[in-house]
Amino acid sequence: MQVSVETTKGLERRMTVGLPAETVNNEITKRLKKLATTQRIPGFRPGKIPLTVIKKRYEQPVRHEVLTEVMQRGFYQAIMQEKLTPAGAPRVEPKDQEGELFEFEALFEVYPEITVSELSSLELNKVHAEVTEADVDNMIETLRKQRASWESVRRMAKKGDMVVIDFEGSIDGENFDGGTAENVSVVLGEGKMLADFETGLLKLKADEEKEIEMTFPDDYQATELAGKVAKFKIKAHEVKGQKLPDVDDEFLKLFGIEEGGVDELKAEVRTNMQRELSQTIKNKLKAEVLDKLAKDNQIDLPKALVDQEIDRQRLQMLQQMKGRNVSELPELPASLFEEQASKRVTLGLVVSEIIKTNELKVDAEKVRSTIDEMAAAYDEPEQVVNWYYADKNRLAEVESLVLEDEVVAFILAKAKVTHSDVSFDEIMKPKA
Repeated sequence: MQVSVETTKGLERRMTVGLPAETVNNEITKRLKKLATTQRIPGFRPGKIPLTVIKKRYEQPVRHEVLTEVMQRGFYQAIMQEKLTPAGAPRVEPKDQEGELFEFEALFEVYPEITVSELSSLELNKVHAEVTEADVDNMIETLRKQRASWESVRRMAKKGDMVVIDFEGSIDGENFDGGTAENVSVVLGEGKMLADFETGLLKLKADEEKEIEMTFPDDYQATELAGKVAKFKIKAHEVKGQKLPDVDDEFLKLFGIEEGGVDELKAEVRTNMQRELSQTIKNKLKAEVLDKLAKDNQIDLPKALVDQEIDRQRLQMLQQMKGRNVSELPELPASLFEEQASKRVTLGLVVSEIIKTNELKVDAEKVRSTIDEMAAAYDEPEQVVNWYYADKNRLAEVESLVLEDEVVAFILAKAKVTHSDVSFDEIMKPKA
């Protein structure tokens, strides 16, 4: 077998492979002879069909079949001989079928050679936070608000109140689509309406009427309204205030607490908050590590791998849209995913190189502890654990996450890491 490899551009290679034509032709003849013993053609006895007749009818499809197999087999033998690792499927075409050699060309990309940047130059910040008594009290207050009831009040509306209104909007004296509605409930400060509109409803009383003037934002989703000044006639029907439930036995039962009272509720809330806090800190640090790793290792990427990742992300987004019952799925151009796809491919290659170079392995005990942590959020954790271990694919996903965590830990041990203390809210409720 004769092999020559040419670099066309970047990671692209053109490989020419030559095989003895006699070997190829012998295989074609062998298959045609076999067909002569199995085919039935009118006018000929079974097994007595002349080879010339078989050739006339079957030579082209048999030749195509043999050449396809020969090129596929020859390609993989050639890349092993040349110690090449293709990235993506090759484009293989026959070149010369005359003479002593049967030649074909294969066009493909190879994986880049990766030299990971010096990990000690990475600068990272590792945050630390605790769940305080005040954090627990705030969370219990949030739980009370989530279960609050609304009751009419005879006072001016304030932030946190609900107002039930009719409104009629106009621009330059003309009503516009979507600008009029009746019996709409608006919780002030919730942010579901435009801020200027909600602000105009403050201090409103039941049965009161007023007019609000506001300007739609320049980037408003209804482009025909963007940047325009509108006037809204408001009619208030009712103002409601929140009535929070007492933290009594009935409230505690909502969370499955039969004994231990408020202290038991606080203990459970603290445990859940601490678990979520730890996971969020871990995820943020991991994201920072991988983000800086990608930025510090700009490498040539095989287009085939980027295209595969774009297709994967596009399919994932379409499936999410279907899950949300989006009636008309939009066109999703490749450019929408290209940046993120390139980053993911870069990280995949760099992380794989770190794993290979440093011989990092999956720790079975860490896999189990990771599954236990995920299962702890469910009512029947043991069933969740069994669910993961019952399927190799599900278990492989967790193993991949654990191995990625091993890489992050390895990088942190090498990098320049600073430490800072922050509050629970700074981690869990970051400012936009």
